[in-house]
Amino acid sequence: MPHFDDFYAAKLRGSLGVTDAESVLDLRGANRATAEASLREMIERSRFAKGKTVAVRLDPPPEGGGETLFQPAGRLLLDAKRRGLVERLQTLPAQDGLGFYVALTGRAERPGA
Repeated sequence: MPHFDDFYAAKLRGSLGVTDAESVLDLRGANRATAEASLREMIERSRFAKGKTVAVRLDPPPEGGGETLFQPAGRLLLDAKRRGLVERLQTLPAQDGLGFYVALTGRAERPGA
């Protein structure tokens, strides 16, 4: 088996990160209400635009443990995936920090348009 550079091996494994996304939604430092509102707005706006990819960045857990936005953000994005608004959802690779790589479905093309 040939040797792959880490970059190409990650691409084969599907580890898409911040540099692969078309835009970044940086929620580091945001409180839960602000983060959820930002995610909902991103998802809602995507319904009226072409699909795109977004890296959603979140704060790492505080020193000694504690709550993060990872679980609430993940639930919200997973719900959007179930509703068909998110095409692809995965965690960011470790080197990019805590967050998600999201491929938004975008507006459905109208036949004959």
